Amino acid sequence: MAEFVGPRLYSCCNCRNHVALHDDVISKAFQGRNGRAFLFSHAMNITVGPKENRQLMTGLHTVADVSCCDCHEVLGWKYERAYEETQKYKEGKFILEKSKIVKENW
Repeated sequence: MAEFVGPRLYSCCNCRNHVALHDDVISKAFQGRNGRAFLFSHAMNITVGPKENRQLMTGLHTVADVSCCDCHEVLGWKYERAYEETQKYKEGKFILEKSKIVKENW
């Protein structure tokens, strides 16, 4: 009988705190501050910082940095508001930088 394997997860690269499920990946074709990033529909075990307006590659957005709730490593950001109609789908979603997360249970 095969062993039960839990869901595929992404964890903080610093402390291995679980921060997202693989099933919540929307896209792997995003750009973060330090390289490639993934867009997630949900994130967990994170803290959301103060909102600020940022000019990103796709226009002006209101975003809030997200950090691991255990070690406080900044992992990416949450899209709070998109000002361009074509970018509205990002609202409420999370960017986690590939260099800041590691795979678990793969």
